[in-house]
Amino acid sequence: MKQKLFLYDHGLWKLWLTVLTMIFSFSLTAHAKQVEPEIPDSFASHKIVLQISDRDPFKQTLVLNVASNLLKYYGKDDVDIEVVAFGPGLRLLMEGNVNTPRIQTLMAEGVRFSGCKNTLVNFGKKLGKQPKLIPEVMVVPAGAARILQLNAAGYQTLKP
Repeated sequence: MKQKLFLYDHGLWKLWLTVLTMIFSFSLTAHAKQVEPEIPDSFASHKIVLQISDRDPFKQTLVLNVASNLLKYYGKDDVDIEVVAFGPGLRLLMEGNVNTPRIQTLMAEGVRFSGCKNTLVNFGKKLGKQPKLIPEVMVVPAGAARILQLNAAGYQTLKP
């Protein structure tokens, strides 16, 4: 008669398999790098990233004014604009913000809006639930890192 393995006899093989699967899965997710959104191909002569990290409504409105003024000055085909919000400035992109219609108008003109996932998670911890952003907003892993990524791709940063 064949001798059975100890683990098989005692039904522990299922437990070991489960534990090993969990360890392997955890190691894959723990070391997985978050995927950054791609930089769009742009033939615009002027590439601008506007930073908003301030909760002051005046500064948030100013960022929208600057985006609008750049579009008017250069024309939407000659300027590529992304507004990156992080820290307290992320409030600008929250659903229900008084500036939502204006943001959606700028989006229709080609302006992109990015919100920081780190800030969203931290707001969620403080509020007890993660706040919702305007649906068209692109969530990036880290707002500051997104700005650096755009700078490396030739974008100039303005912080009104």
